[in-house]
Amino acid sequence: MPLAPSTLIQQKYGKASLPWYTIYPTIQEFSSAIGAKTCEEWLRNLPPDDAISLYLHIPFCRSMCWYCGFPTSITRQDALILNYLAMLREEIRLVAEQVPQTLPVSDVHFGGGSPTIMPPAEFLSLMKLLRGRFAFKNAATIAIEVDPRTFTSEMADALEVAGVKRASVGVQSFDPIVQKAINRVQSETQVMAAVKTLRLHGVSRINFDLMFGLPRQTLQSCVQSAVLAVAMRPDRLAVFGYAHVPSYRKNQRLIEKEALPDIAARAEQSSVIADILVAAGYLQIGLDHFALPDDELALAQKTGRLRRNSLGYSADTCQTVIGLGASAIGRLGEGYVQNEPTQSVYNRHIAAGRLATSRGYRLSGEDGVRSAIIEHLMCNLEADVPAICTDHGFDPIDLLSERLDTLAENGILDIDNGFIRVRQEGRFALRAVAAAFDSYLDRSPL
Repeated sequence: MPLAPSTLIQQKYGKASLPWYTIYPTIQEFSSAIGAKTCEEWLRNLPPDDAISLYLHIPFCRSMCWYCGFPTSITRQDALILNYLAMLREEIRLVAEQVPQTLPVSDVHFGGGSPTIMPPAEFLSLMKLLRGRFAFKNAATIAIEVDPRTFTSEMADALEVAGVKRASVGVQSFDPIVQKAINRVQSETQVMAAVKTLRLHGVSRINFDLMFGLPRQTLQSCVQSAVLAVAMRPDRLAVFGYAHVPSYRKNQRLIEKEALPDIAARAEQSSVIADILVAAGYLQIGLDHFALPDDELALAQKTGRLRRNSLGYSADTCQTVIGLGASAIGRLGEGYVQNEPTQSVYNRHIAAGRLATSRGYRLSGEDGVRSAIIEHLMCNLEADVPAICTDHGFDPIDLLSERLDTLAENGILDIDNGFIRVRQEGRFALRAVAAAFDSYLDRSPL
């Protein structure tokens, strides 16, 4: 049984302010110098036979969750949603006209917001358009995020018709005290009903999102939520730590800072959830995911195909992601692009017949090698830095920093001739290990 890290080490490396390294360089490095013209050029240069992924952002909810860190709009009416979907369909047309031919699609993800609040007929119309503009592979995976509070049987019918096979269900916590403190009240019965309905309609893979570090959350509260989640047997769980950044997200100002657990309590909450899930037969994946042995993530980890992208951990090996909708991020051959996050501005660009790319990043050769090392660490908890550098034509001496020595001295990792392996008890500090290879962060020792 590995020794638990000391409170001092937890405080040193358990910083919520570190990047999550879903992509590298991180979005903070994006620049307005990369705009619509660059995006058009990169789209035209995509390899015509390489499979791609599509991400569609539906930024609407019926109510605001106070913990949420994503751009979303609250609406009780469908008019705003319908107008946005009209713009989204037009963007799909604009993008499809730029690519060299009908690109093959292996993965589609609808994120939000709460994409399942769109009218079912509109969802089916959107899927018909996508299938008409792109060449869907027979085994293409279609996934969608689901809010159990607003999920309807009509939408479940539409998901079945569209061939959706995976759904991510927002749970966060089953504790009614915590739910009230984050303005997301939903019963265990609602979640169970959503899961049952999804499975009856052919959505065979279910993900749950759980959180720790929420206001008024206790250790027992986390235990209860994990036990209830396991009883519903989702195929995969993502367990996220709440990041309180009220200066960035105004809705988080409604959360009582005094009610938030401290760093030591957060670490204990994360650990107890992990213990319950592992004891129930889930495999721990990377930093914060858990999957049953037959889930795609577990199989990808076993075979070395696990990837890290803007959505988190994925078995999707596509090099290209086309992001559609306001604030959506895409990964094209030469870099990253992001659409205008403000819906009104996004709508204006699309209505004028131009792409809504507002910023992005052109990757350098050094970015590529650093990104590969960070992805190996985040996915596999180890990285052969010399081997990766050789593959990219770089000298590992230029990338190995004093931060790694400090991390080793603090019991987070072992390093042998440039081969880095993060210890199990150091998993909580995985972002700090990745940060040692981030050339854009402050270079002071962690």
